[in-house]
Amino acid sequence: MKQARTLIILHTAVFLAGWTGIFGRLISLSGFPLVWYRIMVSVAVLFLVLALSGRLHKVGWPAIGRIAGCGVLLALHWVAFYASIQASNVSIGVACIATSCFFTTILDPLINRRRISWAEVLISFIAISGVLLIFSLDVRYRLGIALGLLSAALYSLFAILNVNVAEKTGEDSATMLLYELLGGVIFLTLAMPVFARLNPAESIALCGRDALWLLILGSVFTILPFLFQLQALRSLSPFTVNLTYNLEPLYSIAIAAILFGELREVGPSFWAGITLIIISVLIQTYRIKQSGND
Repeated sequence: MKQARTLIILHTAVFLAGWTGIFGRLISLSGFPLVWYRIMVSVAVLFLVLALSGRLHKVGWPAIGRIAGCGVLLALHWVAFYASIQASNVSIGVACIATSCFFTTILDPLINRRRISWAEVLISFIAISGVLLIFSLDVRYRLGIALGLLSAALYSLFAILNVNVAEKTGEDSATMLLYELLGGVIFLTLAMPVFARLNPAESIALCGRDALWLLILGSVFTILPFLFQLQALRSLSPFTVNLTYNLEPLYSIAIAAILFGELREVGPSFWAGITLIIISVLIQTYRIKQSGND
């Protein structure tokens, strides 16, 4: 029963996360300032929620350092993710996230000093094959694909280290997220002068429409999915969480097709790719059910 509840929470997070890529098209800002504003909104909203609910408490400095470090990885993941979308399109950016399970199969054994699971390697290969089929090995958006792969690698590293930090600090999911977001926004603020120097023509000023989209993105579509994700990571492995997030591109692609008409034609390779991604998730879900202690 607990595993089933955790999987429901995880899939809810994935569905909500499927909307985040859409904001990369709706908001006119580039990736760096977009993420900067997004995290600031998220910090303000989450701080207010925790304060009003009486759940706000101090964390020791050693724990803050570890948690904030995870937040820097999260911020860099988002910057690369939105830069990928703006260098290509929503479909390309979100599909690359499906490769995070592959990076997890490599990074998790290295970081946690455990043996590589060949079953996980096989499942990752199935998922990546699905991503390739969706785009029929299209390389027109090389920069967008490269940034998307970087985003996936950073997300995988974040998920792995986040589990380790949560176990060492013992903090609840909401507190973890708050200090991670604080770490991310502090890092981006310190890096803002570098961004401004490298992109002198880039404006970080907000228009009214961007402010509205950022408020929605930073509250509903950031705090909720990440709280659900962090909660799931306490019971499920980083590989399982990352693999389940392979469904995020399916939601994002469907929404982008409706809103932006990105899928001009859906061929057999698209449906074959979707089928492989779903199969990979179902296989891992079955493995969890069989093991009962993933």
